[in-house]
Amino acid sequence: MREKILFNDGWKFHCGDLPARNTVMKGPDYMGAKTERMMIGPASCYYSDNSDSFELGNTSPDLWLDVNLPHDYIIEQTPSKENPQALGYFKYENAWYRKHFSLDASDKNKRITLYFEGVATNATVYLNGCLMKHNFCGYTPFEVDITDNVYFDRENILAVYTDSSSHEGWWYQGGGIYRNVWLIKTAEIAVDLWGIYVNPQKTDSENWDVNIETTVLNCAYDNADFTLKSALCTLDNSEIMHTEDNLSIDCKSKITANQKLNIANPLIWDTDTPNMYKIVTKIFSNGTLIDQTETKFGFRTFKFDCENGFILNGRQVKLKGVCAHQDYGLTGKAVPDNVYKYRIEMIKEMGANAYRTSHYPHAEATMDALDENGILVMDETRWYDSTDEGIAQLETLIKRDRNRPSVILWSVGNEEPKHLTEQGRRIAKTMIASVKKLDKSRPVTTAISNDPLDATVLDLADVIGINYNLQHYENLHKMHPDKPFVVTECCATGTTRGHYFDDNTERSFASAYDKDTNKWFLGREKTWKYVAERDWIAGSFQWIAFEHRGECVWPRLCSISGAIDMYLQKKDAFYQNKSHWSDEPMVHILPHWNFSGLEGEIIKVWIYTNCDEAELMLNGKSLGAKKIEKYGHGEWNVPYEKGEIRAIGKINGKIVSEEKIETTGKPVKLKLTLDNKIEYANGRDLALLTCVCVDENGREVPDAEAFIKFSANKLGAVVGTGSDISDHIPPSCPDRKMRAGKCSAAVRVGNGEGVLKVYAFSENLDTAVIDIPLKKAKN
Repeated sequence: MREKILFNDGWKFHCGDLPARNTVMKGPDYMGAKTERMMIGPASCYYSDNSDSFELGNTSPDLWLDVNLPHDYIIEQTPSKENPQALGYFKYENAWYRKHFSLDASDKNKRITLYFEGVATNATVYLNGCLMKHNFCGYTPFEVDITDNVYFDRENILAVYTDSSSHEGWWYQGGGIYRNVWLIKTAEIAVDLWGIYVNPQKTDSENWDVNIETTVLNCAYDNADFTLKSALCTLDNSEIMHTEDNLSIDCKSKITANQKLNIANPLIWDTDTPNMYKIVTKIFSNGTLIDQTETKFGFRTFKFDCENGFILNGRQVKLKGVCAHQDYGLTGKAVPDNVYKYRIEMIKEMGANAYRTSHYPHAEATMDALDENGILVMDETRWYDSTDEGIAQLETLIKRDRNRPSVILWSVGNEEPKHLTEQGRRIAKTMIASVKKLDKSRPVTTAISNDPLDATVLDLADVIGINYNLQHYENLHKMHPDKPFVVTECCATGTTRGHYFDDNTERSFASAYDKDTNKWFLGREKTWKYVAERDWIAGSFQWIAFEHRGECVWPRLCSISGAIDMYLQKKDAFYQNKSHWSDEPMVHILPHWNFSGLEGEIIKVWIYTNCDEAELMLNGKSLGAKKIEKYGHGEWNVPYEKGEIRAIGKINGKIVSEEKIETTGKPVKLKLTLDNKIEYANGRDLALLTCVCVDENGREVPDAEAFIKFSANKLGAVVGTGSDISDHIPPSCPDRKMRAGKCSAAVRVGNGEGVLKVYAFSENLDTAVIDIPLKKAKN
């Protein structure tokens, strides 16, 4: 039976290149050119840090660190202005990973593979000195079949070389084995990687055909007969129906079988009710079950329409989308699965219903969370490239994600100069055709930016996607009235959490108020009004959900376009988006009300709300009510005086929402809160915490700047802290100066059940402690 074993623990790591032994005589070169390359440095089983030794796997602890995955070795550097601005001011180095492991004799006659979810940037994999795989993209997963090269009678040595000198983007790249690795054991006859394609199609008002395409491989040296059973099940394993076929397969080959089920009135996957089912696939040989896999999917209908934008399950839905990069401020690109899940929960809370995987395949944990939270996805490949390698990467994306109900649109490119050329047109045609071979159920776009009126690929795309350029949409719509449109990228409005004064060029901070950066980067308010008022535009993908490292201006280390900051603290833009995208009545006031020394000075007060009227109160006195234009905001110029400022939101004259902010006293103690849900001691999840200062009345002090020291008991470890996006101290440092009243900390849970205690200490302030109960991890 199939075994899928997480392979993240117990790795050795060395940052930098290590030389192979120099050779003089023929013998070493002769042996180095064989299957097992004995003279290839750390990839060899016989590699030794000691040039006088040939002991098996002899490595020095001074040169090799113990690490667990996921791991990003670039994030631990101190940034320097001498390094590339676009990549976050880091120096990108190469590195080696090694792992020793053993297999039982019972694993003979099985197929043994390694599955890497992502390695940055270019990866070369060796097993027992044998070259197994080159992978040329840091974002696409890949499989390595090691069946022929593993040992069953002695230890195996796995080596991975990561080359970060080739950059794939203009953002923070990170480096290393930054996603999960799996060891997979199957029978010789088994379902292929991404070998299940479930394509449900609605046939009438009640009935659905469930089309199932299954690719089975036979790695044995004999032809074989087998039985393929596909069962439609609920997620709690209740079988609804099944079908089965008796099939034959030649040795060392693959076959694809097509099966069909029919179901009436299934539960529908939708943005508010993301119901899912699964196909349980079983392979039997002579009546014995030899392989089993599960493939989740959902029932929904959708289409992009040239007049009504986007239609989901028969109703018009405006795409309230965000773009996102995948790094996290405290751990770089090495993001645990539970943090990916929390990020998607945050954008759902913000009111978003759509997500663009800019500009590459995102982690499988992210994609799972998008399915589970009812978020619609524009799924994008990294390379606009029709070479064998480019098409292979594109096909990997399609096969991996084509069962996901969240995915509604494939994207084959982003802001490509070739969009304006005949060469680019040929590339687009080949890429789109490659998508359609694997999935005809979804449309294809490519995100066009410069000179969209002159693009050569507009008519090829099923959905025309334009980045920014709102001034061209009307003309483009007239040119292509039969094409649906979507705003594939917009806004890029830079703001800094807690900064309410003019832009600070010394620290590269931008005011927290919404604004037009230039005619290209219009503010959130103007952009969303434009999109919302045009039915023929399916929606938009705002740049960007989360601040990300890179694309920055020294001394700042990240882009500031995010609605959520680099450390996963909500910015005022989060609430502005919520006022545009959420139906639940809300009001949000900016700025805070701690401006000691500015008494009598005019403070610009804004209210973000989805109410039709807002009133502002200062110390119990009304400063006036204002009608709020749809998707607009309220503004008041208020002479500062200490006290309470209150916003009152009304709909049709009735009070439906309020928020108040008070001038606080000085900090007297620290307070810790847990931002995400932590339940199990699995050794992998991160507890995400926020530390604030509170005054003698327990009120958060929004302009506090305490110096915090974080620690945890033996059930966890502090792995990252952060607050100031211009702070150059590596995030792994447990000591951090707070900026704008909040400091984030990430604590990795251990493997022991009990109560994880996290402490925050600051001189002259009462210490904070939080208890996090942990259960024993499930298998």
